[in-house]
Amino acid sequence: MSFIKIKIINFLKLVFPSTYAELAVFLFFITCYGALGSYIALNYRIIFDNRIPWDAYFSFDNKSILMTGGSFERHPLSYYFFNWIREFCLFISNGKMDTTFRLTLAWLSNIIITLNIVQIFKYLKYIIKLPLWLNILIILFFGVFSTNIILSFTPENFTYTLFLLSLYNYYAAIKLKKEQKTPAAALTLATITIGGLTITNLIKVFIPLAFEKGIFRDWKKFGNAAIRVAIAIICYTLLYLNRIDFKYQNIFSKTNQQYEKFSNVESMAGWDMILSFFFGGNILFPGFIISDKHNMKGFSFKALYMDLYSSLFSYIFIAILVVLISWSYLKNFNNKWVQTIALSFFVDLLIHCFMRFGLHTSYIYGGHFIFIYPLLIGWLFYAYRTSPKTIIFLTSVVCILFVYLLANNWYRMSEFFWFLETYYQ
Repeated sequence: MSFIKIKIINFLKLVFPSTYAELAVFLFFITCYGALGSYIALNYRIIFDNRIPWDAYFSFDNKSILMTGGSFERHPLSYYFFNWIREFCLFISNGKMDTTFRLTLAWLSNIIITLNIVQIFKYLKYIIKLPLWLNILIILFFGVFSTNIILSFTPENFTYTLFLLSLYNYYAAIKLKKEQKTPAAALTLATITIGGLTITNLIKVFIPLAFEKGIFRDWKKFGNAAIRVAIAIICYTLLYLNRIDFKYQNIFSKTNQQYEKFSNVESMAGWDMILSFFFGGNILFPGFIISDKHNMKGFSFKALYMDLYSSLFSYIFIAILVVLISWSYLKNFNNKWVQTIALSFFVDLLIHCFMRFGLHTSYIYGGHFIFIYPLLIGWLFYAYRTSPKTIIFLTSVVCILFVYLLANNWYRMSEFFWFLETYYQ
């Protein structure tokens, strides 16, 4: 068998289900997400409406992203990616932006988010090596996170970023487990795709390299890693500059404008936005606020935003979840896989909580980091694998959280459908 053929087969096994258990997970979630996305696409116009460029629900920019890829300073290369997505959907719909167009967009999102679930299942199974029943509990819990539900029918950067980050973290974990280095080609591809869709995720691609065996004790290994990073950065930079016709001054001016726009919100307490939006809204739906918006061209429409939590139980839920992942991090502090995903999460904490960029809408950024929750919970179970009483306690806690999460998000989705029925039929 040729080298290229082996690489292709390995890539397909990495991305897609390769066992009956993985296939069962894929079929279950594609059925659930597919039914939700199809119903919304066939009955409502909210997934894509030519008149609404942004913010129809939860600040997602469906039309704007699909038509332009988003702002070049935050999404450097997504213009090219979404050109392909748009053209493919137009091909399926015979050039019309109609119901079939929306349905195709929804199913692309269904598939991507389901593959994201599969990646988490594989990580729990092959890297952490948890028993099957525990894997299933954790991915069911993960599967009803609000970000996964919303992105399962939303054509956005975050939809594809979530999958790519989950995939790359699983791939990097395999390399660390085998004590192998990440090849320059794979590193460059990850840099272009992950960093190309959202520039703030660029640093996350290089974090696993810091945990390669002996990299800081062997100058040859360190030099090799530096060369791989340099190749990836050069390729990325050239593509980025080509995208903006080498007018690099625009990057700094636009970035400053974006930071000023999304970092100066004084109407809500910072601690509450951190709990309700950054830690909370991307997992447990809060209540919603309806706002009047217009598209700058004379068309007015209704937009839906997330509100701060109003229930004590919601704050308790988030507090327990934060305790669990913090506990996992401290318990597994010397674990290189845990440090890899924790450092990735710290990047988002720094950007949104400390620098306050987009903190008032940080629930939309869940696609950059929510995959770390099931992984850290998985590592917590792993740390206590020889302690049956602690396993029973943790299982009980996760089951209670899952039931509350499912009930809350089911109820909030019913409110979302009321919004669709009222304004987007």
